[in-house]
Amino acid sequence: MTHNVKISLYFLLTVAACLFGYFSWRNYSRLMNQVQTRAKGSAEVSSVENKSASPAYEGYSKVMTFGVLFFIMILGLALLVGHDVSQFCGNKAMKVLYNDEGEGLRDPEYERAEQEWADGHHLEAICLMREYLNKNPRELHAALRIAEIYEKDLQNHLAAALEYEDILQHNLPRERWGWAAIHLCNLYFKLAKPDQAVALLRRIDTEYGETQAAEKARKRLALYDAEGPEGSVSPRFAQENAPLDEQRGS
Repeated sequence: MTHNVKISLYFLLTVAACLFGYFSWRNYSRLMNQVQTRAKGSAEVSSVENKSASPAYEGYSKVMTFGVLFFIMILGLALLVGHDVSQFCGNKAMKVLYNDEGEGLRDPEYERAEQEWADGHHLEAICLMREYLNKNPRELHAALRIAEIYEKDLQNHLAAALEYEDILQHNLPRERWGWAAIHLCNLYFKLAKPDQAVALLRRIDTEYGETQAAEKARKRLALYDAEGPEGSVSPRFAQENAPLDEQRGS
């Protein structure tokens, strides 16, 4: 669900809840006034009862109808709020569990792997990060670093793509998942796999449409659809696709 659609739903449900709540309250108040009036005029109940039965029934019917509609609108709002709150809490929890940011939380073992990388020992760094990841499977920042080293330092696009494919199997925060998928799309194009790249770009747009990564995906898809005939990659598209943003979602 995109951000604009969600805002529209919030607005419509809120307005509808207010209207149905007001109509239900107004009809209830009117009904209660009628009941009180009938109670005061109980002496004439025999002659008035039949005439007032139908309006009273209609009053109860309106109160129930608007009350049910009001309840449905409130339930819809509660579901939307619950979804957003759970998503927010889930993303916060993922940041803690997967620890993909925050230097102060890193383990000395991981820091040793980063030092190996800084010294130019890229394969040794990957081995140490792999060992660290095996011991701490929730620390997906290590998996992202392995993929990054394969892609940037070793120029091994196939190995990097395999790492990103594995990363995308995990339940990452939506923005971070989107950017990892964007990196994988970039690698697919470098590996001459445009069909897989385009399919993944469309998935990012469809399933993660509210993220910044999806905005990047839509731009790439628009260019591809305009200049990539029959699944081929035009020179301009390849040139535009090469410098995909290196930023990560947070």
